[in-house]
Amino acid sequence: MFFEIKELTVYYGLIKALDDINLCLSEGDIVSLIGANGAGKSTLLKTITGLVKAAKGDIIFKNNNLTKVKPERIVKSGIAMVPEGRRVFPDLTVKENLELGAYTLTDKKLENQIFEQVITIFPRLKERIKQPAGTLSGGEQQMLAIGRALMSNPKLLLLDEPSMGLSPKITKEIFMLIKDINLNKGISIILVEQNAHMAMEIAKKVYVIENGTVKIEGTPNELKSNPLVLKAYLGG
Repeated sequence: MFFEIKELTVYYGLIKALDDINLCLSEGDIVSLIGANGAGKSTLLKTITGLVKAAKGDIIFKNNNLTKVKPERIVKSGIAMVPEGRRVFPDLTVKENLELGAYTLTDKKLENQIFEQVITIFPRLKERIKQPAGTLSGGEQQMLAIGRALMSNPKLLLLDEPSMGLSPKITKEIFMLIKDINLNKGISIILVEQNAHMAMEIAKKVYVIENGTVKIEGTPNELKSNPLVLKAYLGG
């Protein structure tokens, strides 16, 4: 298995944030995580990247257990995260933000190749390459945040609420770009998203997380016919 989580449990102090999570992702696939605010979705992504430590369980990526690995080593192993709220550096230019994403790379030629690929995927970033990131629109900042993550040359991309604060039109554009990155670059993706309709549209498999546990899992078609999912997340 390309990526697998086994019986993962996480605490914030005395509070159990994640309880016995099991999840798997095949190489080249997209997995979506849906659930209410506070369900534990973002905590799961932070635990994968080493920002939050697991109390129990295993995170296996390409046959390596990451549960005790430092965040910078996890990035070097091929995992990158686009955080909730984008978190670009507003006073730095678009180019400088992208270059920061390549801090783990030691091959300058490879960095230049990836840079050219990123500005090809996001032509709007190329147009604004010398602008401070803080002057970009919300959608452009999201493109920059994704582009910055791609600069580390990941094999697995974690996306935390990419549609947050964006209009429906821009959200659709961002999701089309996410799908393109998956299909044409072969990058596997774990997507956390409040917009359940969009999350299901591009995913191979969907996990519904409630109160730190996986309540339901299945293909998008299976979940679309589930009355609990329809009522809680799809307006049915």
